[in-house]
Amino acid sequence: MNDIRVSALVLLHPLEPLLLMVRKEGTTSFMLPGGKPEAGESAEATIIREISEELGLTLDIGHLSPLGTFAADAANEAEHTVIGDVFCYEGLPAELDVDRINHQAEIAEAAWFPYAPMPADDAERQFAPLTRLQVVPALAERGLLAQ
Repeated sequence: MNDIRVSALVLLHPLEPLLLMVRKEGTTSFMLPGGKPEAGESAEATIIREISEELGLTLDIGHLSPLGTFAADAANEAEHTVIGDVFCYEGLPAELDVDRINHQAEIAEAAWFPYAPMPADDAERQFAPLTRLQVVPALAERGLLAQ
Protein backbone atom coordinates (compact mmCIF):
# COMPACT_ATOMS: atom_id res chain seq x y z
CA MET A 1 0.00 0.00 0.00
CA ASN A 2 1.04 3.58 -0.63
CA ASP A 3 0.85 6.21 2.10
CA ILE A 4 -0.78 9.62 1.70
CA ARG A 5 0.06 12.16 4.42
CA VAL A 6 -2.56 14.81 5.24
CA SER A 7 -3.55 17.33 7.86
CA ALA A 8 -7.25 17.38 8.79
CA LEU A 9 -9.45 19.60 10.95
CA VAL A 10 -12.28 18.83 13.36
CA LEU A 11 -14.87 21.63 13.48
CA LEU A 12 -17.87 20.94 15.70
CA HIS A 13 -21.20 22.76 15.35
CA PRO A 14 -21.71 25.09 18.32
CA LEU A 15 -25.33 24.11 19.04
CA GLU A 16 -25.89 20.59 17.72
CA PRO A 17 -23.87 17.33 17.76
CA LEU A 18 -22.63 17.80 14.19
CA LEU A 19 -19.23 17.58 12.52
CA LEU A 20 -18.22 19.60 9.45
CA MET A 21 -17.17 17.45 6.50
CA VAL A 22 -16.39 18.08 2.86
CA ARG A 23 -16.66 16.14 -0.39
CA LYS A 24 -14.18 16.72 -3.20
CA GLU A 25 -15.26 17.08 -6.84
CA GLY A 26 -15.79 13.74 -8.57
CA THR A 27 -16.06 11.71 -5.33
CA THR A 28 -18.84 10.38 -3.10
CA SER A 29 -16.94 10.26 0.22
CA PHE A 30 -17.23 12.96 2.85
CA MET A 31 -14.16 13.61 4.98
CA LEU A 32 -12.70 16.16 7.34
CA PRO A 33 -11.48 19.31 5.61
CA GLY A 34 -7.74 19.47 5.04
CA GLY A 35 -5.16 18.17 2.62
CA LYS A 36 -1.63 17.27 1.71
CA PRO A 37 1.42 19.27 2.82
CA GLU A 38 3.60 21.16 0.40
CA ALA A 39 7.35 20.50 0.52
CA GLY A 40 8.79 21.46 3.90
CA GLU A 41 5.40 22.49 5.33
CA SER A 42 4.52 21.57 8.92
CA ALA A 43 1.23 19.84 9.76
CA GLU A 44 -0.05 23.06 11.40
CA ALA A 45 0.90 25.21 8.41
CA THR A 46 -0.74 22.68 6.10
CA ILE A 47 -4.08 22.79 7.91
CA ILE A 48 -4.08 26.60 8.05
CA ARG A 49 -3.39 26.83 4.29
CA GLU A 50 -5.80 24.07 3.30
CA ILE A 51 -8.71 25.49 5.31
CA SER A 52 -8.11 28.87 3.71
CA GLU A 53 -8.09 27.30 0.23
CA GLU A 54 -11.03 24.93 0.73
CA LEU A 55 -13.37 26.93 2.97
CA GLY A 56 -12.07 30.51 2.83
CA LEU A 57 -11.52 30.53 6.60
CA THR A 58 -8.67 32.01 8.60
CA LEU A 59 -7.58 29.77 11.45
CA ASP A 60 -5.98 31.17 14.58
CA ILE A 61 -3.09 28.82 15.41
CA GLY A 62 -3.78 29.47 19.10
CA HIS A 63 -7.15 27.69 18.72
CA LEU A 64 -5.61 24.54 17.19
CA SER A 65 -4.83 21.52 19.32
CA PRO A 66 -3.55 18.18 18.05
CA LEU A 67 -5.96 15.26 18.42
CA GLY A 68 -3.44 12.75 17.12
CA THR A 69 -2.06 10.99 14.07
CA PHE A 70 -4.29 8.28 12.66
CA ALA A 71 -4.16 5.86 9.73
CA ALA A 72 -6.91 4.21 7.68
CA ASP A 73 -7.70 3.11 4.15
CA ALA A 74 -7.91 6.15 1.87
CA ALA A 75 -11.49 7.04 0.95
CA ASN A 76 -10.91 7.97 -2.68
CA GLU A 77 -7.69 6.22 -3.68
CA ALA A 78 -7.67 2.42 -3.89
CA GLU A 79 -4.72 0.59 -2.35
CA HIS A 80 -3.62 3.68 -0.43
CA THR A 81 -3.46 4.38 3.28
CA VAL A 82 -4.08 7.89 4.53
CA ILE A 83 -2.07 9.05 7.54
CA GLY A 84 -3.74 12.09 9.04
CA ASP A 85 -2.40 14.61 11.52
CA VAL A 86 -5.74 15.68 12.96
CA PHE A 87 -6.36 18.94 14.79
CA CYS A 88 -9.33 20.18 16.80
CA TYR A 89 -10.35 23.82 16.63
CA GLU A 90 -11.54 25.55 19.79
CA GLY A 91 -14.69 27.46 18.85
CA LEU A 92 -15.25 28.37 15.22
CA PRO A 93 -13.37 30.62 12.79
CA ALA A 94 -14.90 34.11 12.75
CA GLU A 95 -15.88 33.98 9.06
CA LEU A 96 -17.75 30.67 9.29
CA ASP A 97 -21.50 30.95 8.72
CA VAL A 98 -22.78 27.67 10.19
CA ASP A 99 -25.98 27.87 8.12
CA ARG A 100 -24.29 28.54 4.78
CA ILE A 101 -20.83 27.03 4.51
CA ASN A 102 -18.63 28.53 1.84
CA HIS A 103 -16.59 26.02 -0.12
CA GLN A 104 -14.12 26.54 -2.93
CA ALA A 105 -11.13 25.01 -4.74
CA GLU A 106 -11.69 21.29 -5.33
CA ILE A 107 -14.51 21.04 -2.77
CA ALA A 108 -17.89 20.19 -4.29
CA GLU A 109 -19.86 20.19 -1.04
CA ALA A 110 -19.46 21.06 2.64
CA ALA A 111 -22.05 20.04 5.23
CA TRP A 112 -22.67 19.22 8.88
CA PHE A 113 -23.22 15.55 9.76
CA PRO A 114 -24.18 13.80 13.00
CA TYR A 115 -21.43 11.81 14.63
CA ALA A 116 -23.23 9.88 17.36
CA PRO A 117 -23.77 7.77 15.38
CA MET A 118 -22.58 8.78 11.92
CA PRO A 119 -25.04 8.05 9.10
CA ALA A 120 -24.62 4.74 7.29
CA ASP A 121 -22.71 4.66 4.03
CA ASP A 122 -24.82 4.11 0.90
CA ALA A 123 -24.26 4.09 -2.86
CA GLU A 124 -24.48 7.89 -3.16
CA ARG A 125 -22.63 8.96 0.00
CA GLN A 126 -19.89 7.45 2.12
CA PHE A 127 -17.78 8.72 4.99
CA ALA A 128 -14.01 8.43 5.02
CA PRO A 129 -12.71 5.50 7.11
CA LEU A 130 -10.24 7.82 8.85
CA THR A 131 -13.12 9.95 10.18
CA ARG A 132 -15.54 7.13 10.97
CA LEU A 133 -13.12 4.55 12.40
CA GLN A 134 -10.38 6.68 13.96
CA VAL A 135 -11.24 10.33 14.55
CA VAL A 136 -14.81 10.08 15.91
CA PRO A 137 -13.84 7.33 18.40
CA ALA A 138 -10.79 9.36 19.48
CA LEU A 139 -12.98 12.43 20.04
CA ALA A 140 -15.45 10.37 22.08
CA GLU A 141 -12.66 8.76 24.12
CA ARG A 142 -11.32 12.18 25.04
CA GLY A 143 -14.78 13.50 25.95
CA LEU A 144 -14.72 16.10 23.19
CA LEU A 145 -18.10 15.27 21.65
CA ALA A 146 -21.42 16.70 22.80
CA GLN A 147 -24.12 14.11 23.33
